[in-house]
Amino acid sequence: MSTIEVGAKLEGKVTGITHFGAFVELPGGVTGLVHISEIADSYVKDVKDHLKLEDVVTVKVINVDKDGKIGLSIKKAVDRPPEAPRPSFGRDGPREGGFAGGRPPREGGGFGGRGGFGGGRGGDRRQGGGFGGGRPASFEDKMSRFLKDSEERMSSLKKNTEGKRGGRGAKRV
Repeated sequence: MSTIEVGAKLEGKVTGITHFGAFVELPGGVTGLVHISEIADSYVKDVKDHLKLEDVVTVKVINVDKDGKIGLSIKKAVDRPPEAPRPSFGRDGPREGGFAGGRPPREGGGFGGRGGFGGGRGGDRRQGGGFGGGRPASFEDKMSRFLKDSEERMSSLKKNTEGKRGGRGAKRV
């Protein structure tokens, strides 16, 4: 029996098809599984739409478990040119700079902009300031602010919906 190495591209024959993938016999008589998610780049509803018994396929070994199970991929066995970086899109279409709005994030913190998390409504929150004041906010600051705002919104929502329960004309006691 030959040793199967992760990353190797091999040819094999489809020996079994299930609802979750296909079994492929590799050189040396060992069998691996191509999971349904590793058959094609597009959504695979039924394995039988893409493979049939006795098909010879090129597969890439993606993992070998301690107990000898071999994970295979057909879609990763296909050589593709490297993907070009995708342009970012703002409100007016593609922009330069790699940021969604075409501009880098503001100083002073996180999810800013007008009306972003914490921006634009009462209290000590500054218009367009997002989570911070003059210093950039850390992840923990942003997360605690988000959780606080989320809890406030949930309690407000609960208060507003509690009085609306009970069906038509039912009186609350």
